[in-house]
Amino acid sequence: MKRAVLSTLLAMAGLIALNYASAFPAACGGVSEHNKNKQSIDDSSPQAARRFNAGLKPGDTAMGFSLKSVDGKTVSLSDYKEQKGVIVVFTCNTCPFAKAYEERIIQLHNRYAGQGFPVVAINPNDKEVQPGDSFEKMKERADEKAFPFPYLKDETQEVYKAYGATRTPHIFLLENKGGKFKVAYIGSIDDNAMDASGVTKRYLEDAISAVKSGKTPSPATTKAIGCTIKTRE
Repeated sequence: MKRAVLSTLLAMAGLIALNYASAFPAACGGVSEHNKNKQSIDDSSPQAARRFNAGLKPGDTAMGFSLKSVDGKTVSLSDYKEQKGVIVVFTCNTCPFAKAYEERIIQLHNRYAGQGFPVVAINPNDKEVQPGDSFEKMKERADEKAFPFPYLKDETQEVYKAYGATRTPHIFLLENKGGKFKVAYIGSIDDNAMDASGVTKRYLEDAISAVKSGKTPSPATTKAIGCTIKTRE
């Protein structure tokens, strides 16, 4: 009798542990320890990516925005009408994935701004939910990292929702077509969030090369890997 009861209790404990592990995967944003560094092949498929991009799609016209930058100036998408495109990055101060990508984002701007594709970074997190992403903390982070690009605050959270961003970081490559910014690529920068030396697929750079050549990026969407955006209730 005691053995039967003990077996039942052990089975219940195992079930509870399994459910707990499934409900609370490692790292912010629900990425498992096994997959947090490296995306699987399925994550870059259009079918998988569409499940995570509920806003803009490749080919859509991007919504304009006018947001306050950490230098006190207001930056608008229309300010870039003379550029070939814009790399819009929804990112933040606090997410480990966003931090891991900061140097790569700086490198992207330094490499591609002169080619007509500058970076514009937007912090969508609500400061009440994540105090580390307040405007003052943004200014501190921009100074600390010497960001060479504008770092904007989506105070009302209207912009990230209109674009369909779900993670930090989340990339939207826009192409300037006759004065209208069309979405060319949405998703991740590359296939290894936490280890730049282990990158094998550079999704964003490949997309920029395709746009510069007059081609459609393939893939045009990948799954963004990062922390969920902190939204006010």
